[in-house]
Amino acid sequence: MNLLRTLSMVLLSFGSLSLANAQPFPDKTIQYIIPFPAAGESDLVARLQADLSAKKYKQAMVVMNRAGAGGALAWSSLNSYPTDGTAVVGVNIPHIILQPLQDGIQFKTDDINAIYYYHFTPDALMVSADSPYKTYQEFVAAAKKDPGKMSLAGSGQYSANHMAVERLNKLAEIKISYIPFKGTGDLITALIGMHVDGAMGYLPLAIQQKSKVRTLAIATEKRNPTLPDVPTFKELGLNWVDGAYRGVAVPKNTPLTIQQKLSDYFGLLNSDPEIRKKLEDAGFVIVDIPLAKIPAFMKEKIPQVMGDAKNAGMVK
Repeated sequence: MNLLRTLSMVLLSFGSLSLANAQPFPDKTIQYIIPFPAAGESDLVARLQADLSAKKYKQAMVVMNRAGAGGALAWSSLNSYPTDGTAVVGVNIPHIILQPLQDGIQFKTDDINAIYYYHFTPDALMVSADSPYKTYQEFVAAAKKDPGKMSLAGSGQYSANHMAVERLNKLAEIKISYIPFKGTGDLITALIGMHVDGAMGYLPLAIQQKSKVRTLAIATEKRNPTLPDVPTFKELGLNWVDGAYRGVAVPKNTPLTIQQKLSDYFGLLNSDPEIRKKLEDAGFVIVDIPLAKIPAFMKEKIPQVMGDAKNAGMVK
């Protein structure tokens, strides 16, 4: 009995040690700043991560929404936040690459010190469930009939949604106006109420709102099992597999040891089987891009995004 009790105590201490090692800051709260309004994809995932962090790893994490200028408000302030690891900011690609091309934006791509990217959300073309357009072909035919009169909502200027609308214009040889909203959550009412002709959002939104919207096409390699009747853009003859990558960043002056600790921790959260299943079922594509891989990732993504933006007519 004494031996069993001793073994149990050893196992418990190993469990406590493992938990302590998982917590980056056991005595502090991590402020998780999302640069968009509540209810969008970035906000949804941050809250899942924060819940998992608190319940499973006992690391306090509080999500704070600081929306404005399609994310640029928070990103412009990134390097003014504490450098002790207690503040992380959600980041999006292509937003952080394209937004600095606008006049008045107070940050550059190089100012954004990302430490981990955790998922990818494919583009999705949607209309209200009450819309007269039943298919992608009907939607495009209507746009060709009245060039410039139809509109698509999206999240922010110079965002993935904006670029996707311009790509649609170019590839489908149509002219549709882009209407930017503060975030994905804000455009849902306009979409469902048909204040716009449709929206260029992401697959998770299409799945989440599938009873209220009709998805006409998605930018994935294969059809999504949750929306089996929705064709991919590739099936429709458009060479289009794209969307938005999401991750977290910290101020540039954050010590490298702290950056690595946070990168490892978000990797741990991202690898949790429960959260992975929830995200994949919701239409998110899981990726694992830690601190060490980010320089190579950005070296690949920046010219790709700029090339896509040029082809879409967003930059000269």
